[in-house]
Amino acid sequence: MNPITSVIVLVLFIGGLGAGGFAIPHGGGIHLLYAFPFFAAALLVALSLKMANTWERFVVLRAGKLLGVRGPGLFALIPIVDQVIAIIDERIQTTAFNAEQALTKDTVPVNVDAIIFWHVADAEAAALKITHYREAIDRVAQTSLREMIGSSMLAALLSDRQAADEQLRAEIGAKTAVWGILVTSVEIRDVAIPEALQDAMSRQAQAEREKQARIILGSAEAEVASRFVEAARTYADYPIALQLRAMNIIYETTKERGSTILIPTGMVDTMNPATALVLAGLAAPDKGGLSRKAAA
Repeated sequence: MNPITSVIVLVLFIGGLGAGGFAIPHGGGIHLLYAFPFFAAALLVALSLKMANTWERFVVLRAGKLLGVRGPGLFALIPIVDQVIAIIDERIQTTAFNAEQALTKDTVPVNVDAIIFWHVADAEAAALKITHYREAIDRVAQTSLREMIGSSMLAALLSDRQAADEQLRAEIGAKTAVWGILVTSVEIRDVAIPEALQDAMSRQAQAEREKQARIILGSAEAEVASRFVEAARTYADYPIALQLRAMNIIYETTKERGSTILIPTGMVDTMNPATALVLAGLAAPDKGGLSRKAAA
């Protein structure tokens, strides 16, 4: 009984007690003859007056035939003749469902957990076209999930969750629409695969990363080699450029190590590419070594 109906019944009951009085003529007691109309009215109100909350819909039959859907707010029924067969909650509901040891298209067993968001869009259809729509939604969701898993490859199921969610929403929604149920979204929460397969996939991913790293390293080596070939051709065509490069190497070496190299004028006049490379090699490992040899 809703609060408003309870208040009205209470008021009528108190009125009946007041009408009967508490006098004690003819042996005492309440005059039921005066109180009976109030008691009858209280009983009638309790049986006929109903109130639906803003999210509730009452499906009413009159003499076994559909009268209509009532709510929200107060409404009255005819006792005995009218009957409320269902109170439908139109708020968004959630149902969790799963599929255990379901085989994908590439015959991999997976355990999938998902959740569906839905609400009743047609209270009349939900009450009259199916017995227990909540249980039916759970069964349809599980069946659709297994069908989706069986038609999907494991890689696609793991990498493209949004497409799988949308596919499930469309399939489940098409089946529940005739019951007045609207599916707003479906979300796959977890896809669990066997541990042995997880290890194999981990090794495969590591091998792919190593392969990619070697390809990148090989590309870098090829590019460096091509640059060296171009430099060799340039030095072969212009020997003076190689001598200048050798002198630059000597300069950079002494600059970094803080040493001084003394080269006789005659050595400079007779310097060729091979001599320049030898001087660069002598200057690198030993500070001032070339200076001491040159001074000698």
